[in-house]
Amino acid sequence: MVTSPHSSESAIDFSQGSAVPGAVGTVHIVGAGPGDPELLTVKAHRLLAEADVVVFADSLVPRQLLKGVRPDTELVRTADKTLEDIVPLMIDRARSRKKVVRLHDGDPCLYGALHEQMQALAEAEIPFEVVPGISAFQAAAARLKVELTVPGLVQTIILTRISGRTQVPEAEELASLAAHQASLCLYLSARHVTESQAKLMQHYPPETPVAVCFRLGWPDEKVWLARLDEIADVTARENLIRTTLYVISPALKPLVDKEAAHEWRSRLYNPQHDHLFRPVGKRD
Repeated sequence: MVTSPHSSESAIDFSQGSAVPGAVGTVHIVGAGPGDPELLTVKAHRLLAEADVVVFADSLVPRQLLKGVRPDTELVRTADKTLEDIVPLMIDRARSRKKVVRLHDGDPCLYGALHEQMQALAEAEIPFEVVPGISAFQAAAARLKVELTVPGLVQTIILTRISGRTQVPEAEELASLAAHQASLCLYLSARHVTESQAKLMQHYPPETPVAVCFRLGWPDEKVWLARLDEIADVTARENLIRTTLYVISPALKPLVDKEAAHEWRSRLYNPQHDHLFRPVGKRD
């Protein structure tokens, strides 16, 4: 029961999750990560091995991620399907007391059409859980060997996209977000890169380094480092139209200027920075 926000009992306890055993099977909405099978979580590996049914976006999830499934597991590809095809299938299999894994690329909470799937499962009284996965922006930072939050330089990460067939709310328009000059990770925008570049350059200097990341974690992964004013040319030259992430960040400066790498240091391990476990003046 959801109580009035003015009640002392208004807090909702999510600690037990929604995947509870019962007369029907559970749907596990699982993040597949960017494509590398070794970047699946241990829980994702286990659920895939136990699954009776795996529903996956075959255009976004590489087949190599399915090596651990049982030979008798039903594999359902969804690249050519709509929500009206996918959700009834998951509900039907769950009502047949089968364990269903809905495998999403990256992390389900980012650009995964997760909201409407969960809503439909809840309305059908199908128990489900969400298992997070590694997102492309995390894989990009690891691949580049950079930290996207460098003290004294940048402390904010923005995950966004430009308006296309899916419109972005006016308050989240790309140029307004660029005004923060944060580490900005631009998804789903390769087809609109010229417009994106122009909007970003309203606030970022043209020489700002950008990582152009194609199919991170896949066998044919490619990553280019370019100036902001070059990314439209790189995208056109390499014919990138999908599965591309742009990381625009001052934190990439050390990749192009080795001297800059020594300009910023976190206070966390600085000998002059005290905290609960390391008071200043106390030395072993």
